[in-house]
Amino acid sequence: MLRDGQAVGDVGRSRAGWRPDKLREVREAHGLTLERAGERLREVAERAGITAPAANFQTLWQHEQGEVYPGPHYRRAYCLMYRGTEPELGFRHPLPDEATHLNLTPSSESRNGAHVLAVERALSQITPGTDSSDDHGVHQRIIDAWKRRHTGGDPNRPTLLIVGGFAGSGKSEFSRFISQLTGWPVLDKDPITRPLVERLLVEMGSEPNDRQSELYRDQVRPLEYQCLLETAYANVDCSISTVLTAPFVSEVQDVRWMQRLTNRCEARGVSVAIVWIRCDLETMHEYISFRSAARDSWKLQHWDEYATTIDPELRPAMPHMVVDNRLGAAISLTDQVRQVFGAVF
Repeated sequence: MLRDGQAVGDVGRSRAGWRPDKLREVREAHGLTLERAGERLREVAERAGITAPAANFQTLWQHEQGEVYPGPHYRRAYCLMYRGTEPELGFRHPLPDEATHLNLTPSSESRNGAHVLAVERALSQITPGTDSSDDHGVHQRIIDAWKRRHTGGDPNRPTLLIVGGFAGSGKSEFSRFISQLTGWPVLDKDPITRPLVERLLVEMGSEPNDRQSELYRDQVRPLEYQCLLETAYANVDCSISTVLTAPFVSEVQDVRWMQRLTNRCEARGVSVAIVWIRCDLETMHEYISFRSAARDSWKLQHWDEYATTIDPELRPAMPHMVVDNRLGAAISLTDQVRQVFGAVF
């Protein structure tokens, strides 16, 4: 098991674009000692709701010397503390067209042009995955829902926002961000179905954390998704906008499955929008390692075998939008926007 906040050493040392000297330069430019930087890092992480890193001066020194590549919780906290992006702080090369200078300054006013700009900038991560996807309409519904929380009024129909992607791609984190903007409830497959799934697997003679056997795929997984969808339909039937998150790897490739879902929602005046979280294998491995979930044990122990089942270029068969979270870029931006809003969230 990896230590708190640390990535595998060999992976860190070979990370493209990793410049540990930059991290030291930024700290010194802020006039911080290693001890004080660690204190502030813990404070920032706690305020942002990020799993608090130990952030002792020895670990920060290892980061700045390039001996240890900072894990995802550390990188998120660093970016918030120094108000910078991962490329700005020397953690990696920027992605093509990635915004590397955000200039998002917190304001004491709850609603102003800067806040709208911050939301729009974060939502720009949701891009069309197909020519027919209504990304502008979804952006506007999210912004209107956010405004409704503070000013009242929403001219749009209720929305079922489906957020899918492979394990460790950042689905849950992005879904929570959208929920914080809009007030829409999040229905996440794992916390909703896990107790039932684990007990069912044991009763059927398997292990509670089995997520790779034919028994799970053929007999348990369909019931898992049925429970999730029935929960979502309870909201749809009440015309409640909802964020629904799960891998949906098989489902989004099944046009008939998606059409049945869309038809049921449309019959109740609810629009369906699909957001696919694009991610790279290295980032997925890192996220899965750091969340330390028992259900991921097999994946981590047999990573090479598991990786052969992942197609990073997979996209839904229906009109959809894409969030590019390769190298954690989208999640880093949502962190920045959370900081801009502060108490507004």
